[in-house]
Formats: sequence, structure tokens, C-alpha cells
Amino acid sequence: MAGVVERVGNDRSPAGSVASAIGRIVAYILLIVLAVAIIYPMAWAILNGFKSNLELFGDPWGLPTTWRWENFLKAWNLGVVRYLANSVIVTGASVVTTVLFSAMAAYALTRQRIPFAGPITVLLLGGMMLAPTVALIPLFRLLQALGIFDTYWGLIILYTAFRIPFTVFLIRAYMITISREMEDAAIVDGASRWQIFWLIVMPLSRPIIVSAALLQALFAWNEFVFALVFINSTDLKTLPVGLLAMQGRVLSDWPVLFAALTIASIPMILLFLAGQRQFIRGLSEGFGK
Repeated sequence: MAGVVERVGNDRSPAGSVASAIGRIVAYILLIVLAVAIIYPMAWAILNGFKSNLELFGDPWGLPTTWRWENFLKAWNLGVVRYLANSVIVTGASVVTTVLFSAMAAYALTRQRIPFAGPITVLLLGGMMLAPTVALIPLFRLLQALGIFDTYWGLIILYTAFRIPFTVFLIRAYMITISREMEDAAIVDGASRWQIFWLIVMPLSRPIIVSAALLQALFAWNEFVFALVFINSTDLKTLPVGLLAMQGRVLSDWPVLFAALTIASIPMILLFLAGQRQFIRGLSEGFGK
């Protein structure tokens, strides 16, 4: 009997290894195609930012004959630096408020015995189904009534409010997997709930906190509709709206526009490169368990 089992196992082993090898090859091919689809347009835009108009329209797929750094300087002087600063302020503030409030809510829903915890969770998840564009008119009147229309705070509050449901769902899924042994030991030692939250739960939740912060930063950095409707002042425009306005001023100078797009994309690229390990770990551990 043992010989039969061993013989059957030996018969299946080559087929299994072949299937596994084919699966890996297909996965690698898909990853390569995805990488090319993402990297190539970005590289194309960056290279065209160094060309002249004649080179761009004469050979859009070739390398620049002369690397024109002045295109980036011109884009910088046309207002990209101001739009960049506005986006950094709005994005940074919305990341802090969204992650902080969402982490507190997730901790309360997973660790505290609060009335109607289940319906509250369902209500928060229901907020993910609300399309921001549906609420533009009432939000317009609300911001005017509160006196925060055409201000940084208007965008920060909106970005925070509309992203809290998803961020709470994300962090809550991770906090459920965290063991409570350290928290119980801290309670025995006399630690308060705030101390447990700040000194134990938040450090243990660092991967998902980084993931939530990166996703919020990506949303706020690229958000267009709210920034277009609720900001009128040129000095307060964020990058997506500012680049659209700049396009009208440099319509005949496309390399400068490509240079501006390159400058606008660099911060998010660097941010994701810095936090990619924690980002992957947070999402995989939060939803993989």
C-alpha cells in the first residue's frame, strides 16, 4: 500500500510542478505588462518635458537631443510651486485628521463595549456608497454658511469626512487581528484607555496606519471635483485644478506642461516608495487573516 501511495505521489509531482511553473510564468507576464503600462506613460511624459515643441511633434517617441531643464524652471515659475504647496497643506492635514479620527473610531468599535456598535459599523460602511458629486449643492451652501468656502479648511473637512468610512473599515479590519494580551496586561498595570491606544494599539497598527495614510494622500493629492467647485482663489488652487488652469496659459508649449506634470507626480512617487513595505504588509495582514 505504501508503495502504491508513493508511486501515485511521484506520478502527480511532475504535473503539479509544471502547473506551478506555468502559474508563476503567467503571474510574471501579467506583472511585467502592468509595470510597462504604468511606467511607460510616466517615462514618456518625463522625457517630453525635456524637449522643445519641434522635437515633441517631430519625434514624440524619441529621446530629446538637448535636455532642456529650463522647461522645468519655467513650469515652476508659472505657478506649480504655489499649487504644489497648496496640495501639500491640504493633503497633509487631511491625512492627519482622517487617520487619527478613523483609528479612534476603529479602536472604539473593536475594543469598547458601546451600544449599537453593529448598526454604527453598518452606518459607517454605508458612507462608502455616497457619491461626492451628489452632495455638491448642499455642501456648497454648507461651506458658505460656515464661512469656510474658498479656504483650506473647506477642502480638509470634506476630504476627511468622505474618507473616514473607508479608512475606519480598513483600520478596523486590521485591529481585529491584534491580540489583546498586551492590552490586558497594561490594564492590570493601571494604564488608561488613552495610554493603551497611543502606546500599544497605535504602534502595533503601524502597517495599516501607513497604508491608510498613503491611500488618503493619493486621494487628496489627485482629487479634482471638490477643489474645482469649492476653491475660487488662484492662490489656493491645488495641483489638479492649477495644472488645468496652467494648461490654458501654456497651450502652445506642451513640454512645459509635461514638465509641470512631472513635478506634480514626484511627491506621490517618493511617498509610495518610502512606505511601500508597510503599505503591502498592512493590506495583506489586515485582509489576509
